[in-house]
Amino acid sequence: PPQRILNTSRPSTSSLCRATTMIRGRTAVAEIPRRFFSSQGVSLSALPVASAKSGLRRSLRVAIFQVQNRNLSSGSGTPLGTIRTDWTREEISEIYHRPLVELMFDAATVHRMHHNPREVQQATLLSIKTGGCPETCSYCSQSSKWSKDTKLPAEKLMDLDSVYDAALEAHNSGSSRFCMGAAWRGPSQVGPKQFERVLDMVSRIRALGMEVCTTLGMLTKEQAHQLKHAGLSCYNHNVDTSPEFYPKITSSRTYDERLDTIGKVRDAGIGVCSGGIIGLGEKEDDRVGLLHTLATLPQHPESVPINALVAVEGTPLAKMGVKGPTGMEMVRCVATARILMPKSNVRLSAGRMEMTLAEQGMCFLAGANSIFAGDKLLTTPNAERNADAEMFEVLGLVNKPAFNGKPEHFEIPADRMASIEKAAEKKAHKGAVEHQAQ
Repeated sequence: PPQRILNTSRPSTSSLCRATTMIRGRTAVAEIPRRFFSSQGVSLSALPVASAKSGLRRSLRVAIFQVQNRNLSSGSGTPLGTIRTDWTREEISEIYHRPLVELMFDAATVHRMHHNPREVQQATLLSIKTGGCPETCSYCSQSSKWSKDTKLPAEKLMDLDSVYDAALEAHNSGSSRFCMGAAWRGPSQVGPKQFERVLDMVSRIRALGMEVCTTLGMLTKEQAHQLKHAGLSCYNHNVDTSPEFYPKITSSRTYDERLDTIGKVRDAGIGVCSGGIIGLGEKEDDRVGLLHTLATLPQHPESVPINALVAVEGTPLAKMGVKGPTGMEMVRCVATARILMPKSNVRLSAGRMEMTLAEQGMCFLAGANSIFAGDKLLTTPNAERNADAEMFEVLGLVNKPAFNGKPEHFEIPADRMASIEKAAEKKAHKGAVEHQAQ
């Protein structure tokens, strides 16, 4: 996309708006259909001052990019980068099954239209209440139904100070989001006192300037509003797989109950984090069904975690010998999710330890822009922070800051030298801030 908008004009008798731009050091002129701006919520009368307003400048960059690539589509005939919630399973299947190199190219194109391609958010996940869950999710080691086989005892809810200390450590290590998981069917299972402790955790950690996410099971309308008032940024409630395959994974709750909780979260004004698990023994059509569910929600989830199955010893899936997905299967799922949900953060979640650096790099290229950092995810191992720091260095990635309620303007460096200089500037600024703090 163009790095700079030089000027814009709006001929009174034309259906096109003309924008003069700077692309990789060269001046270019693009004529943009007026209907594009109405679809972006941009007033035509404001176009002449677009260069002074980052929001309009961003819309123009997207517009020009689409005009210059008007012949590129997602494979369904829909222009790349279009925000839709009416995808059909047939359209998604067509995208999913495209040749991988073409799928990745289009996903990378969409990613650059809506995100800084070098920024990857680091989130930390902490199990604040482990084991003893009454649910029967066959991939999960925390179910009380097979705790003797997994040898995972039920633990009490952690105290406030211990959780805060863990969040502070995550914050100091570079994480901008702190996620807390409790092995409950829902807060109603445990009563008000424990839920109130979780609300205190949310408020205190939010004060650090971090995004705060929780996954506590099914919620009532009142509980969702309590979490909102406590300052919760996002609520995680995965749909796991397709509606058709879901009954083979658990019998303790229905697919509609999961969707009902997602609806309550959205209605309370909390961001939605919802994704699924690849490698449960499902077919490719089930992966299409999973992505169809997410991409046709009334509003796309802010975060879409793509997990690879980690078969924990003692769980039903491990006993069945179910194997997780390959790295290339993860790349395909990430790329398809990016095309379907252009503005969402696509999180490369559980199972990264089984992926090579090159496979993870392909996922970032295809649109993943968030990871879980730290050496543990609830009850399964994860890549260590040092390994992730090395990966960021090798791939030229930078940490994505916490969302402050306003879209951040970004410019993509024109060449590698500019990219290196920008990284050096950020590193120097971070060092100066840390020195002042000391």
